[in-house]
Amino acid sequence: MSEQYPVFGCEAQDESAMVAIGQALGESCAEGGVVFLLGDLGMGKTTMARGVLAAFGHQGKVKSPTYTLVEPYDTARGMVYHFDLYRLADPEELEYLGIRDYFDPAALCLIEWPARGKGVLPAPDLELSISLKGEGRYLQWQAKTVRGGQMAANFAQRLELTGQD
Repeated sequence: MSEQYPVFGCEAQDESAMVAIGQALGESCAEGGVVFLLGDLGMGKTTMARGVLAAFGHQGKVKSPTYTLVEPYDTARGMVYHFDLYRLADPEELEYLGIRDYFDPAALCLIEWPARGKGVLPAPDLELSISLKGEGRYLQWQAKTVRGGQMAANFAQRLELTGQD
């Protein structure tokens, strides 16, 4: 029987709010982990990643790795790998990339379009989905592992939220 974790949610009214929420997520990922970023095109997944990377001390540009599939960031707090699997034709292509080498337990892996890597990617510690809400976005997240439970709780605490059903 798998443990059930609470679902958390919040709103982001604009890009700066999305970056700030991403920073709170980054600050909550002290031990690394795997985070699936879910949402349609243009929802702000890469903007979220930019905030996470800022929390890790990265000050340069953060671009979507749509064509490279992965962008590595060697930060003061450790490695962050930002994946965008949107253009992946077959999950087996990830094996040619040496995908398993990226999933060091101390590294943080942010994965956009994870469904395209189904069967090859490890299970996420945390799933975060982004959807439209009025002019802004609604973010909802849930832990999928014990490590993710700690991440989700820390993230919610930083945003001063309580769990939803």
